[in-house]
Amino acid sequence: MIKTFSKLKRLNSFKDRYEYLKLDGIVGEDTFGRDRRLNQVLYKSSEWLDIRNHVIVRDKGLDLGCRGYEIFDHVIIHHMNPISISDLLNFNPDILDPEFLITTSPATHQAIHYGDKKLLPRLAQVRKPGDTRLW
Repeated sequence: MIKTFSKLKRLNSFKDRYEYLKLDGIVGEDTFGRDRRLNQVLYKSSEWLDIRNHVIVRDKGLDLGCRGYEIFDHVIIHHMNPISISDLLNFNPDILDPEFLITTSPATHQAIHYGDKKLLPRLAQVRKPGDTRLW
């Protein structure tokens, strides 16, 4: 199944967006292994940096583009459909298409790849007058 931003933005909740994107990878499993230098060439290119900035602005700097999930530290642009060595060597234009990219926090990115929901951010609880319970 090809995952797209058009489909993702129809999902309103953070949880639904996470479920749509999760990959259930294996911790420690190589994605590029010794060919990691290939994807680093992409991530340092001016084309990637321009698209990265475009996606961050489109998503308003929000984790998975969801209100209430602001990212205050490092931002990762996630390829919704994992890229391969072949995509890089043969330059698949989809790797630079915002339709297949989403803004994530590092923790959400790890949760998407490895299926660990405990890594996902949670919204702060709204406190009310007279509320004396700790979180």
